[in-house]
Amino acid sequence: MLTASAVLSNYAAAFTGDTPSYPASPVRLGIASYTFRKFDQAHLIDFMKQLKTPYLNLKDTHLPMTPVDQIAPRAAEYRAAGLTLTAAGTIYFPKDEDEDIRAKFEYCKLAGISLIVGAPTHETLARVEKFAKLYNIRVGIHNHGPEDKEWPSPLDVLAAVKNMDPRMGCCIDVGHTMRTGTDVVAAIRKAGPRLFDIHMKDLADSKTKESQVAVGQGVMPVREIFKELIAMHYPGFVDLEYEIFPDDPLPGVLQSFAYMRGVLDGMGYKA
Repeated sequence: MLTASAVLSNYAAAFTGDTPSYPASPVRLGIASYTFRKFDQAHLIDFMKQLKTPYLNLKDTHLPMTPVDQIAPRAAEYRAAGLTLTAAGTIYFPKDEDEDIRAKFEYCKLAGISLIVGAPTHETLARVEKFAKLYNIRVGIHNHGPEDKEWPSPLDVLAAVKNMDPRMGCCIDVGHTMRTGTDVVAAIRKAGPRLFDIHMKDLADSKTKESQVAVGQGVMPVREIFKELIAMHYPGFVDLEYEIFPDDPLPGVLQSFAYMRGVLDGMGYKA
């Protein structure tokens, strides 16, 4: 939060015409590219520029795993456009086989991405941990709500990885978390250093998946989430995953970003 002297300085600036000085937000807003799954790479890059954020969690829709010789060049195209590739995923690990799991870690290595937003099964978890250590790539396990037999809540993830290598953690999807009846802010606090990424969304009804709305129109405690992330010095990203209106998501995405930036501005930060 702003210091008292900074608040007074900004208050005075309003009368002098000077631009108030706010510290950069410690909460970094990005996009899960699944949001734009109906659009190609060129459109995705254009959307990111309109949103004025460089932080991109890439789905393989926008960076295919094959052909292998195109992974690095395609990743380089995103970086040349000024984007930062913060994570890859969600990547699924249904097969308890070295070959399948190694290929997905190799994909991230070639792309220069050091975080997998992943969905292993309980059976494949130990093998995924082995490759996380081998490749020095973190795995944030994404919870998918009450319908998910593996990881409904981030609390299920935390229970499974608590004694594992520190490169094993969670990507908390706040909408799916809320639908399980889990307190989102408390889950974030409990995750602590095991929290590698956040997928942000909002719900009009805390129990209904189909009630997703633009962030700020629902019941998600966005300010409290940001407050907790700032208090715990969370080093990762908050990636909007806007799953509705796939043929025309940009209006809702822009509205969501405006709201989140407004919350951070109200907390004294420039996002």
